[in-house]
Amino acid sequence: MLDLQRLRALHAVSVHGTVGAAAAALGYTPSAVSQQIAKLERETRTVLLERRGRGVRLTEQAEQLAGTAQELLAIVERAETELEERRGMPAGRLTVAAFASAARGLLPAVLADLATRHPALDTRLTEVDPHLSVDLVARGAVDLAVAHDWDISPLPAPPGVEQAVIGDDLCDLLVPAGHPFAGRASVRREDLGGQRWICQPPGRVCHDWLVRTLRAAGSEPDIVHQAEENPTLIALVAAGLGVALIPRLGRGALPEGVVEVPLDPLPVRRLYALWRAGAARRPAIAETVRTLQSHWPTVSTHP
Repeated sequence: MLDLQRLRALHAVSVHGTVGAAAAALGYTPSAVSQQIAKLERETRTVLLERRGRGVRLTEQAEQLAGTAQELLAIVERAETELEERRGMPAGRLTVAAFASAARGLLPAVLADLATRHPALDTRLTEVDPHLSVDLVARGAVDLAVAHDWDISPLPAPPGVEQAVIGDDLCDLLVPAGHPFAGRASVRREDLGGQRWICQPPGRVCHDWLVRTLRAAGSEPDIVHQAEENPTLIALVAAGLGVALIPRLGRGALPEGVVEVPLDPLPVRRLYALWRAGAARRPAIAETVRTLQSHWPTVSTHP
């Protein structure tokens, strides 16, 4: 009989693309995941992983087996949901994916609250790009995701995935002290032409919003520095190297030399919780979504 945990490891590699990423999502070490798959290979007498450069890829047989694993895991999830629903209390493992600033600014307090009130609930957090996390929920790789969208880029809603609004995160223009905008009460988008911008790389929602919004306002943004994380962007602004648009969630106190200037109108990104429709009755899902929403007013007023 095939071992479910070994199938789970194979499914995770299929979803996340690498052994290391699968291990992070499962809360294992990469060597533990490799060992699980090696045992599955012996169990099935089938080669499942092949070397490709420094990484690995699933063989055709492994892809078929990963599809079967996804079906089995969905059956297990339904059984666990029914049992938890009958007990009426959040329990068991709940895997959560969240984008970086939510993982930093919202999830710590939420997870601590859940751990205190529901000790039988074992939540596991992984930091994931918001648009990737939607697919992870749809494919059953995580139970719940915290993602966001902007007005120009609505969050995709694949079939079988439900969502609830957590709240709206406001964004501000950050400029170096001494910048002409630093003393103003607000700045209109039409005034942003000619600035040197510090921004996330192309493909990230913040980058796409900046480019499309400034073009609509009549200027092409001059993006001179790019970095993945908001603290790095803020440090570059503090060094006087440009201006940046930074959401308030998880931003923390601004360093000396950085001034916050509201844009008019204020850019807003909306946060959502997403989960599979099949797990909607699970008390752990309902309670975690409720806790995310209840904590939002506190964290949204304290950047």
